[in-house]
Amino acid sequence: MTAIKHALQRDIFTPNDERLLSIVNVCKAGKKKKNCFLCATVTTERPVQVKVVKVKKSDKGDFYKRQIAWALRDLAVVDAKDAIKENPEFDLHFEKIYKWVASSTAEKNAFISCIWKLNQRYLRKKIDFVNVSSQLLEESVPSGENQSVAGGDEEAVDEYQELNAREEQDIEIMMEGCEYAISNAEAFAEKLSRELQVLDGANIQSIMASEKQVNILMQLLDEALKEVDQIELKLSSYEEMLQSVKEQMDQISESNHLIHLSNTNIVKLLSEIEFLVNHMDLAKGHIKALQEGDLASSKGIEACTNAADALLQCMNVALRPGHDMLLAVKQQQQRFSDLREHFARRLANHLNNVFVQQGHDQSSTLAQHSIELTLPNHHPFHRDLLRYAKLMEWLKSTDYAKYEGLTKNYMDYLSRLYEREIKDFFEVAKIKMTGTTKESKKFATLPRKESAVKQETESLHGSSGKLTGSTSSLNKLSVQSSGSRRSQSSSLLDMGNMSASDLDVADRTKFDKIFEQVLSELEPLCLAEQDFISKFFKLQQHQSMPGTMTEAEDLDGGTPRQHNSGVPLPVSSEKDMIRQMMTKIFRCIEPELNNLIALGDKIDSFNSLYMLVKMSHHVWTAQNVDPASFLSTTLGNVLVTVKRNFDKCISNQIRQMEEVKISKKSKVGILPFVAEFEEFAGLAESIFKNAERRGDLDKAYTKLIRGVFVNVEKVANESQKTPRDVVMMENFHHIFATLSRLKISCLEAEKKEAKQKYTDHLQSYVIYSLGQPLEKLNHFFEGVEARVAQGIREEEVSYQLAFNKQELRKVIKEYPGKEVKKGLDNLYKKVDKHLCEEENLLQVVWHSMQDEFIRQYKHFEGLIARCYPGSGVTMEFTIQDILDYCSSIAQSH
Repeated sequence: MTAIKHALQRDIFTPNDERLLSIVNVCKAGKKKKNCFLCATVTTERPVQVKVVKVKKSDKGDFYKRQIAWALRDLAVVDAKDAIKENPEFDLHFEKIYKWVASSTAEKNAFISCIWKLNQRYLRKKIDFVNVSSQLLEESVPSGENQSVAGGDEEAVDEYQELNAREEQDIEIMMEGCEYAISNAEAFAEKLSRELQVLDGANIQSIMASEKQVNILMQLLDEALKEVDQIELKLSSYEEMLQSVKEQMDQISESNHLIHLSNTNIVKLLSEIEFLVNHMDLAKGHIKALQEGDLASSKGIEACTNAADALLQCMNVALRPGHDMLLAVKQQQQRFSDLREHFARRLANHLNNVFVQQGHDQSSTLAQHSIELTLPNHHPFHRDLLRYAKLMEWLKSTDYAKYEGLTKNYMDYLSRLYEREIKDFFEVAKIKMTGTTKESKKFATLPRKESAVKQETESLHGSSGKLTGSTSSLNKLSVQSSGSRRSQSSSLLDMGNMSASDLDVADRTKFDKIFEQVLSELEPLCLAEQDFISKFFKLQQHQSMPGTMTEAEDLDGGTPRQHNSGVPLPVSSEKDMIRQMMTKIFRCIEPELNNLIALGDKIDSFNSLYMLVKMSHHVWTAQNVDPASFLSTTLGNVLVTVKRNFDKCISNQIRQMEEVKISKKSKVGILPFVAEFEEFAGLAESIFKNAERRGDLDKAYTKLIRGVFVNVEKVANESQKTPRDVVMMENFHHIFATLSRLKISCLEAEKKEAKQKYTDHLQSYVIYSLGQPLEKLNHFFEGVEARVAQGIREEEVSYQLAFNKQELRKVIKEYPGKEVKKGLDNLYKKVDKHLCEEENLLQVVWHSMQDEFIRQYKHFEGLIARCYPGSGVTMEFTIQDILDYCSSIAQSH
């Protein structure tokens, strides 16, 4: 324990100018055994301060640290628990009771004794020592109270004295003179003892030698003692006098302390009052503005806004502890609440009236816009309402129930207003699409309803299908001559002199412009309303939150449900709130767009191409601005519908290809669906020239061209009047020419395939047709080639009975030049009957037949030269004769 005491003195108390007088090893009662030390200390400087310090061993090392200190004057009671039996427990009563358990009763008793002595010496304060043995306290009072206190303190103070520098130097010199002092302490101690005895003897002899001087010294000492006694008497009287002075000074000090404390409390009270007055006092002008301010004028709105902000600051002031217990503060807070309720109610009523008035004012302009394809401008209304934006922000933060009620009322009024405007706008768009004059629609102030437009559309276009009145119609396809198709087209255009193609282009261009104008009117309307909602209702547009509707939405409008207290259920984000409001306000846009799309698709299924391009562009633009916005979501949903209509248009064309029935009495020619594919591809390329959604068209191309290929082959197989090779050759030549002209990159493989099929069937048709003019000659040389193939040498074929020279001459005589020309002329006429005029392939086919005939002629000449050498047998016509015959026949026709 001594070592620990020295270590604590050196490391903790000496740096703080304190002396450690007593120490006890303790732990807290009833808890885990975490040992610490209680130390009784006094300062080395005047005035002396007495403390009880708790010292604890550090968790990070072996050193000790000072944890907490109590002034001894704050100690009220020392409870030793038991004055008779040994008990290591004791309590110290400071501002609260600390219960300790000492490591031993002896340490506890020593510590309590030291506390008692320090109290008697420095404090003279009445500390209650409970359950402390009187014997323990009496041990410190052998001869008077003051002496015992002084003696106990001297003993406690002198228990440990540090060596000064000179003492340390003398000890080091002495130990250096005895080198064995460290290794042999006993010998060193004996040597020191002997030297001490020598010195004592010398001193005694010196004293005895100067006995006279000693006697004189004794007399002086006696006189000095008398003086000391007198001085002590004077000091005692002085001390008694100073004791009373000390008590008076203590009283003065206590009085000064109380005065200082009172001044401090007054300053703090003044500070608190100034704080409350400065932060919770609302100007009379603000109160008047909140109660009677004009919410219709700009100045009145500005005054109300400033007053509302001042009220919010007063209500949101951070009160210090205890302020809410003050009656004045409670009254002021109640007054603020009443002002807030009154102004919030007044503001909500005024804005509701503004919403209603806007609906009436805007309705008066509907008649003007009902005859034009434009939507009314809401900018003036938004501009007027934005003056209340700061007040709406105030209402949102102070009374969310009224803010939410305003939001719902705004959605209700505006949804009805926008529904009227948008439906009238779409009625005008439908009327313009169907081509009906405006005068016939002015029989009433309100536009016709959608059902009337649909009936009108059906009466105009009949029930002939989606492409009635257009040569692009695929629901009346049949294999017929070009003349009959042209006559049918002209019979369908009895309303004017324009061609069917020109009429279709004009109608589609008109529809494209109307549809683009519809989207161009809707887009700024939605964006302006969304921007206004964000600014007016103080909602953030650009939070990165998932665009999903929460379950806490009303089924009819998308507004968040409320508890009875008016506190809203949490919405996933303010961005969702904007989208919910936009969805309710513009709930009619999507169905109206779908109805318009259905009408356009009914007028002409090819309109789906225009709508796909326009919708894709507007969706792409909207997603670049905000991919989760109402406009982007709505246009995206409508784009899905347009894409389905486009896919249905493609599927219908393929189905109509498969349902084609060919005529058995007329030649086939270019199949109508092949010509229709050319028209579709040309139209699609012009529409999709700069489109963002090219992939849909490429997929449609692939499906259509596959359908065309399959059904051309199907029609060719079923054809009875026209040879299969001719049907395949003409139609695949037309397909190849179309793809080469349009340069569709995704159909490069199909273009090569079409060219290959055209070439193959051209060659097949030429070979098949040329077998007939020189039939017997063909059969003769086929027999010659068969004998050669059986192993007979070519020069020995002439010895065969059926293939000798006489038989060869006989066959050749049957095909003189005149007969060959007649056969070629008949072949030309037959080819002319097979081929159609539109594709103009007669000269190509005839030239190919001429080349094939010359190739066969050369082949026959080669067989004659090899199998009948030296016979002198030759054909009765030459290659030049063949060229002349072919040229003459072609020119004559």
